Amino acid sequence: MSQQGIGTRCVQAGYTPGNGEPRQIPIIQSTTFKYDTSEDMGKLFDLEASGYFYTRLQNPTNDHVAAKIAALEGGTAAMLTSSGQAANFFALFNICECGSHIVASSSIYGGTFNLIAVTMAKMGVTVTFVSPDCTEDELNAAFKDNTRAVFGETIANPALTVLDIEKFAKAAHSHGVPLIVDNTFPTPVNCRPIEWGADIVTHSTTKYMDGHGAAVGGVIVDSGKFDWMAHADKFPGLTQPDDSYHGIVYAEKFGKEGAFITKCTSQLMRDFGCIQSPQNAFILNLGLESLHVRMPKHVENGLAVAKFLQEQPQVKKVNYPGLESDPYYEIAKKYMPNGGCGVVSFELEGGRAAAESFMKKLKIAAIETHVADARTCCLNPATSTHRQMTDEQLEAAGIPAGLIRISCGLEDKEDLIADIANALK
Repeated sequence: MSQQGIGTRCVQAGYTPGNGEPRQIPIIQSTTFKYDTSEDMGKLFDLEASGYFYTRLQNPTNDHVAAKIAALEGGTAAMLTSSGQAANFFALFNICECGSHIVASSSIYGGTFNLIAVTMAKMGVTVTFVSPDCTEDELNAAFKDNTRAVFGETIANPALTVLDIEKFAKAAHSHGVPLIVDNTFPTPVNCRPIEWGADIVTHSTTKYMDGHGAAVGGVIVDSGKFDWMAHADKFPGLTQPDDSYHGIVYAEKFGKEGAFITKCTSQLMRDFGCIQSPQNAFILNLGLESLHVRMPKHVENGLAVAKFLQEQPQVKKVNYPGLESDPYYEIAKKYMPNGGCGVVSFELEGGRAAAESFMKKLKIAAIETHVADARTCCLNPATSTHRQMTDEQLEAAGIPAGLIRISCGLEDKEDLIADIANALK
């Protein structure tokens, strides 16, 4: 069969029940798995056989859902994590170590910025941040001999800048390193970065994939296209024997298609234990089954709200790549012809004080440290998700102190606009 449509994959991919088996993905809520002999279990520990021995590493429910997301993104392997932050950390740390360097877009989620700039710096991993609008020369100048990865967000949270995936992929590959892209906001329904050159894709599944604010989680998807052995000196963890796992050379034993995720599971999930619970994976799958139906409605509502805000005198600036006046409109059309997401950010005249006053008056949209689910919510990033950043860092990331991020849910767009209009008064 030819490649199935995205909607069919949302509903069907990852799990095919046999005769008389459960139609819904079963929840295997068990920490351990029983075997008849020590030899049978030993083969699992030696990575000589497939199966399960402890849910901290792998679980059948999780693997079915991960396989579905891999199919949605066009990857060869995937693994679920406990959160989107865990997914980004694992994706980077799987190929970085003390002494490594990362090139990253400066326009990324504040928690990820802090993860790379502060926490990973304590581990000896340094970073050079570049503007998503940088020239090719400026981007190439950021690389060093010890650079091991490039990182960016398809649509940045909350600045809503759009990453030129092909430009960043070209630079990464010319320096022999992979491009890692966080694709949380558009989801694979609206953008598939692997088709544009990305090597690893991550998501906070807590957002649109879950869609209902019910289950925290993350996922890493490997494209299976990056040739680790061709750059063996840069990635010894994948191309040299792993003494902590019986001397296995992941890139040789599992090839381009499976090396990255197998190492990530065998080393990082084993040692850090950031597993997604089977119950959360089950809830995530329920969200995935309607993802292709929900995303167009989020986009419709986001565009309607953005167009309304653009016409209001109290609004200083609106960021939404679906607006023709937005600086990222053309590049968004290239990578996301069906629209991006339902998140809009805007700056009110009057700065932070005006933002706080406006949000207090909203009735439908709730003030939450959340984004991208069925219910409309909003926040002021400078006083919440990005409060660890200085004013200078906020400006560099495109997030002025008075910026409001509103995530348009699945309500009627007329009601959302009326709520915003009342608050603006």
